[in-house]
Amino acid sequence: RAPRLPRSTLTGPSLPASLLRTRALQASGTRTFSIDYSHDRFLKDGAPFQYISGSVHYFRIPRAYWKDRLLKMYMTGLNAAQVYVPWNFHETIQGVYNFTGDRDLEHFLDLANRTGLFVILRPGPYICAEWEMGGLPAWLLQKPNIMVRTADPDYLQAVNDWLAVLLPKVKPWLYGNGGNILSVQVENEYGSYFACDYNYMRHLRALFRYFLGDDTILFTTDGNTNREMTCGTLQGLYATIDFGTDTNASVAFDRQRRFEPRGPLVNSEFYTGWLDHWGEQHAHVDTEKVSNMLGEMLSMGASVNMYMFEGGTNFGYWNGADYDTRYRSVVTSYDYNAPLSEAGDPTDKLLAIREVIKKFRDIPLGPMPPATPKFAYGFVAMKKVGIEDLTNLPCLDLCLFQYYGYMLYRTKLPRMVSDPTPLISPLNGIHDRAYISINGVHMYLGFLERDTQLVINVTGQEGDQMDVLVENMGRVNFGSKINDFKGLVSNLILGGDVLTDWQIYSLDIDGTIAGGWPHSGVKQHQPGMMSNSTEGPAFYMGMLEPTGFAWDTFLKLRGWTKGQVWINGVNLGRYWPQRGPQQTLYVPGPLLSSSQPNNITVLELEGAPVDTRVVFLDRAQLDSTMGTS
Repeated sequence: RAPRLPRSTLTGPSLPASLLRTRALQASGTRTFSIDYSHDRFLKDGAPFQYISGSVHYFRIPRAYWKDRLLKMYMTGLNAAQVYVPWNFHETIQGVYNFTGDRDLEHFLDLANRTGLFVILRPGPYICAEWEMGGLPAWLLQKPNIMVRTADPDYLQAVNDWLAVLLPKVKPWLYGNGGNILSVQVENEYGSYFACDYNYMRHLRALFRYFLGDDTILFTTDGNTNREMTCGTLQGLYATIDFGTDTNASVAFDRQRRFEPRGPLVNSEFYTGWLDHWGEQHAHVDTEKVSNMLGEMLSMGASVNMYMFEGGTNFGYWNGADYDTRYRSVVTSYDYNAPLSEAGDPTDKLLAIREVIKKFRDIPLGPMPPATPKFAYGFVAMKKVGIEDLTNLPCLDLCLFQYYGYMLYRTKLPRMVSDPTPLISPLNGIHDRAYISINGVHMYLGFLERDTQLVINVTGQEGDQMDVLVENMGRVNFGSKINDFKGLVSNLILGGDVLTDWQIYSLDIDGTIAGGWPHSGVKQHQPGMMSNSTEGPAFYMGMLEPTGFAWDTFLKLRGWTKGQVWINGVNLGRYWPQRGPQQTLYVPGPLLSSSQPNNITVLELEGAPVDTRVVFLDRAQLDSTMGTS
């Protein structure tokens, strides 16, 4: 049974002017988008239609640049944009919905409409996307036995509540209602999930039909195997497939035909590149292979979406992770080796794709919009901030729940440990990285890391304070381990002693920095009280002086180890140049002030260099092999 609509979704905001104008023009005729099963094609207003689309994620791009990116897609010759909606980005706290600022989905849809792009919408509720927990909100895990992506009643209730808010916002933007949304995906690559729960998919199909109507094209997307297509497809949802340049297109479309005998051929994710994990090489997919296969598929009459067309950035803590044989966290950059770079700049791959598209449809007249201007602002000196105890920072939600970032676990050594004694996480309970100190920051011992570093030696006196600062490095976004609990999730053992009597601190680092600390001077200690050591977790602060303009730039932390960076209170994401491949962090110009000093805050987790400067460059370095600057 479909849920009752909340009052807010019944009234809703006024419609954008572009949508009202389209509806006025619609009065003389009916707009339709449908599937012609007899001729294996889409029909738009009764005429054959083939879409050439690219994936773009509004949640990975600053709002100020949405129009620029959409225009570049349009000028490449695309006629559609494929868009995910991450549930956790809009309902980070249960029952609190945010569709403003960088989360203003309807503004993004309106910009796409004004630009001349149709939309293929993918509202989940699960999206994968190498995004934190695949877009599912972490508060779902407050019910520890919940079975996400199944017909589990607790999960379905949360999904019902979310879609009762989201889908009414989407409905006015459907093509048949005067908008630009041609089709809507239900779930995402469900055949890749172990559960294979058809009751769950039937429930979603009923919800989408209830809110979006019977005429909307609902579809599924699954990988190029029989198992994935079997578990991911459902009668009443049009079955599409995804694959990249390492696949024979004819063979892949033959598999789609086994599950969808008639209708258009559709590759919903044609991979133009790939993601990066920390400690691996920067992904590269050959331009010629991409352009050749795109031409091949278009010549077959297939509709194609290129994943990604622009990847963007995993700002803050929003990166996901994979877990196959071990936990592997996705890097901050989601450049993806895509046709538009992380910073939205046209690449040779884009130009090659544009030449292919010219053979199949008219390209808009006029030049391609140029790359946004970049500037190398140079070096900025950073100084250590005098805060000896992280618990002096405020806690979140009365220290009850924290979903992202860092938490501090504190206990006392139960006995004298004069000889180096192993501190062990025997059940691999560090999720995901822990930084160990004795008596605050005065004695940093090192780190424990999920799957790879489960033992560290400890010495100290009975009663010494031991701090374990735990970093959530992003929840698993794909596969069976998506219920990815974070923090210290099982016992630590020192020698033969199970450590107990933990004090747990939920650290509101982001809220504190957004409020002006440390540059405001709040909570700074006298210099004489501050440790001179550069080892272990510590904050550093600096200022980039104004230049009269605010252009994009790239921050490099040469010699630094691992940590987090904020610019003017905005969390840019994680850096880890020691492990790589990513060496720079993208700093969008709109985050900078052209007239006021720009505050830089660094949380270094392991060890800062002797030279604690950072440097702003005019180009990205996403590969450890690209050299130094």
